[in-house]
Amino acid sequence: MQKKLLITGGAGFIGSHVVRLFVQKYPDYHIINLDALTYAGNLENLKDIEHAPNYTFVKADITDAEAMSELFATYTFDGIIHLAAESHVDRSITDPNAFIQTNVMGTANLLSAAKTTWKNNYEGKRFYHVSTDEVYGSLGATGFFLETTPYDPQSPYSASKAASDHLVRAYGNTYHIPFVITNCSNNYGPNQFPEKLLPLFINNIRNNKPLPVYGDGKYTRDWLYVIDHARAIDMVYHNGKNGETYNIGGFNEWQNIELIKLLCVKMDEKLGRDAGTSAKLITYVKDRPGHDRRYAIDANKIKNELSWTPSVTFEEGLSRTIDWYLANQQWLDHVTSGDYQKYYNTQYAHS
Repeated sequence: MQKKLLITGGAGFIGSHVVRLFVQKYPDYHIINLDALTYAGNLENLKDIEHAPNYTFVKADITDAEAMSELFATYTFDGIIHLAAESHVDRSITDPNAFIQTNVMGTANLLSAAKTTWKNNYEGKRFYHVSTDEVYGSLGATGFFLETTPYDPQSPYSASKAASDHLVRAYGNTYHIPFVITNCSNNYGPNQFPEKLLPLFINNIRNNKPLPVYGDGKYTRDWLYVIDHARAIDMVYHNGKNGETYNIGGFNEWQNIELIKLLCVKMDEKLGRDAGTSAKLITYVKDRPGHDRRYAIDANKIKNELSWTPSVTFEEGLSRTIDWYLANQQWLDHVTSGDYQKYYNTQYAHS
């Protein structure tokens, strides 16, 4: 094995797609997948590569500083792709401390372990921190987030991610750890935990349950198919410039309510239901606090410097996503535990 690469959060939604890509594309890399297997981490996401000779899974929590030190001492990683995070805004409003622990302290533990292990010998080393467009705050009707946009986080989740971004840059500036950071827009696709909009609504439509829409439903997001995000991570890890930030976006803005209406049309077609059946399930609920009105990414830097653009159109990606969830009901049943149902019922009480 030429390189030992740590991928944190590799049993989660985005992480599992990144792990699979690297295991299959780079057989001479030893990929170590670190995940605490909390509610959103699921090893079923990686059953197809779990016996690959260049793949190792380690169950541990990035908030455990001692465990991180031992892990780095054991493997002396050449690189880290850090995806492990608490990532759901609604949960951060309910329990902000959990987000501070994982996203801030967990990142600090990884940086500290990397600094100690690498001992100022940074040749061929890289710390890649995966962040979110939400650190930039909220946009008005026009304009886009650039890599130079000032941070203005509006929720405990985005504040914790902003703090972790700053920590990575601080370790780069102070200790000269080679780093790159990416800030990505909303991802969708297979294996996403069904608290997020698309899998939640696909599952609800299938089971004729209400579709809870916050406020007036006119919140706007940029959507990116998860496979394209994994491709971008691959490109940035191998070809990005140290100390740089790259925004990753889908060039694909949708108001939530318009996206949901399109999803309803597609679901009626795929389930053989009368047109308009699924749309009747739309139910407006009380808005969440600090709800950012619009996110939109300018991804021209990664396009121009690394020749990355989305390869999957939204229509194609949405169709693939629906097909996957409809074909994987067992996966959904396994991840929607009793604890999740309790959370769901509390979060989406009708206004």
